Amino acid sequence: MSKAVLMQGNEAAVEGAIAAGMRFFAGYPITPSTEIAEMSALRLPQEGGKFIQMEDELASIAAVLGASAAGMKAMTATSGPGFSLMQENLGYGAMAEIPCVVVDVQRAGPSTGLATSPAQGDYMQARWGTHGDHPVIALSPSSVLETYTLIIRAFNLAEKYRTPVIFLMDEIVGHMREGVELPDPRTLLINRRKMSFHDGANKQCYFVPEGEYVPAMKPFGQGERYNITGNAHDESGFPTNSHEIAGRLVTRLLDKIDKNVDDICRVEEYAMDDAETAVVCFGGTARAVMSAVLEARRRGEKVGMFRPITVWPFPEDRLRARLGSLKRILMVEHNHGQMLREVQRTVGGSVSVDFLGRVDGTVITPDEILAKLSEKEGEKHAQ
Repeated sequence: MSKAVLMQGNEAAVEGAIAAGMRFFAGYPITPSTEIAEMSALRLPQEGGKFIQMEDELASIAAVLGASAAGMKAMTATSGPGFSLMQENLGYGAMAEIPCVVVDVQRAGPSTGLATSPAQGDYMQARWGTHGDHPVIALSPSSVLETYTLIIRAFNLAEKYRTPVIFLMDEIVGHMREGVELPDPRTLLINRRKMSFHDGANKQCYFVPEGEYVPAMKPFGQGERYNITGNAHDESGFPTNSHEIAGRLVTRLLDKIDKNVDDICRVEEYAMDDAETAVVCFGGTARAVMSAVLEARRRGEKVGMFRPITVWPFPEDRLRARLGSLKRILMVEHNHGQMLREVQRTVGGSVSVDFLGRVDGTVITPDEILAKLSEKEGEKHAQ
């Protein structure tokens, strides 16, 4: 049966992860994500899982990758400074194809910044934080209930595509409390990784059949050993210096996301069918945007909201499909213009794109959005 509760966003992340099958959490406390570690420490032993507080964020992501390779659904949580420290092993997880979920509850920066203040300054880092060409899936919730349901989807995508998935929350959502009705656990769709068994010393643990992109996985925890490395490797998992093999490997890693964008990408559209102006936003910023759009509609203005839920890959096809009826786009985000670049690239100059941002650790209000909407095209105001 469904269950009505009063819940914080960070708490919803833990409960949703447990519902998805998460049984291992390794992390290091950092505001504004600390409640995720606290709740995991409380809840995981109740569910037969394990919680470990590590010495730092580098060790945290390393432990999570090891637990996942051994067969456990695993997660860690952090904020901007810790997310920076995790980047090397995020690249390792992408190259070695180890599924896991990394929660980043964004706060104002740079550096330690404003530790308890809202921001969305990690958007580009979520895509390009680690080095090299690598696959990325990143999701961003805008409510407590969506945090619960979307983190389940994060685990499902991680397992299906054998890759780390970034759960890009922000302080607004992480510390928000809302009354929510959690779905009946029996109705949840839970993915489990595709498994395989290999015989012989030279196990083809990264073999992918023709026309497929994701190899089946066999965890160490069920008695089989094979080589896992962050180096370019052949199908046996051992390092290679072959440029041909390395090129095929990295191309496949990218293709398993790029060729499945329709399955991975989700957006929320509100009042977009007749909209002449689209307000684009993501995460907790959508709260103020929705209020502004509702007021603009009440005034008779044709304004709609376009919110990427999957923020990487950016849902460019969905946005392009709306360009025929749009005269203007307003990008609203709590940074200096990061998703703005993706919107501008997607639009390609066919529609006017304005921007409203904030980098001082305070929130953008509905009134500010309405004021920006009321500006005539070409007017410039300080952000």
